Amino acid sequence: MIMTNHLKLTFSGHESFQCRHLWLKKGYDYKAREKFFNSEDAVVELGVGKNMVSSIRYWMKAFNLLTVDEKLTAFAHKLFADDGWDPYLEDEASLWLLHYQLVKNGYASIYSIIFNELRREKIEFTKENFISFIKRKSESEKFQVNEKTLNDDFSVLLRMYMRIDSSKEKEDTFSGLLSELDLIKAYSKGKDDFFIVENGERNEIPEEVLLFAILDADTFDMSVNMNNIEHDYNSPGAIFALSRAGIVAKIESLTEKFSDLVYNDNAGVKELQFKRKKTATAIMNHYYAN
Repeated sequence: MIMTNHLKLTFSGHESFQCRHLWLKKGYDYKAREKFFNSEDAVVELGVGKNMVSSIRYWMKAFNLLTVDEKLTAFAHKLFADDGWDPYLEDEASLWLLHYQLVKNGYASIYSIIFNELRREKIEFTKENFISFIKRKSESEKFQVNEKTLNDDFSVLLRMYMRIDSSKEKEDTFSGLLSELDLIKAYSKGKDDFFIVENGERNEIPEEVLLFAILDADTFDMSVNMNNIEHDYNSPGAIFALSRAGIVAKIESLTEKFSDLVYNDNAGVKELQFKRKKTATAIMNHYYAN
């Protein structure tokens, strides 16, 4: 069963800036000192302009590092504390975890919509396809949208996930935080730019990141069907654009590493079974310690 997300959709807030590589660590350290983003000293302490301060605050919430009432989350402490998993994001696994949080959290709605919904409807899509999709949702779910806001959100998404050609994008040539993941590809056909999020085996994703996502899901029990891992709303298959072959390969590798996991492929039933469940955090503690 494909579950859907009923969170209120929200757009804008990023001040037209994609998240830069060191912003989240800067934001974490600032909040760890019990500072406030609306303080007069925020511009000086963070070393950025006023609009960028607002953008850092927004991205901290979007990546599940800050709660709505601006408290640092457990995930924020685990990743960005000086003795945390990877405070300077040197391991690509950390970027995959951040991508997962960005999509699943749903604070910045465009990321959930692109990875969970739009690409299911259209394998290849344009900016206009995205805007039309949101307008249809706004009519059926009774909320208002502003086309300029949607345009801005889409542009920021592209700069977040794609390497920018500085000769074409003079305004902002900083690569987005998640551009190394190579999740969104582009090509031109006539006057139109098309974008693709294509499922693949994703050998570059550590299998522990997949297991983290499975254990982090409230809807998964002691046995999890492959269809749910691949197709559910906010499933690893949807968020990481993982093919069935990629999921199975990673799960088979996980069963060799962790004795509490069993991959069952009997009588047409394909599922991951847990003899005993570890926490998602424990899995990443193990990954970063080795």
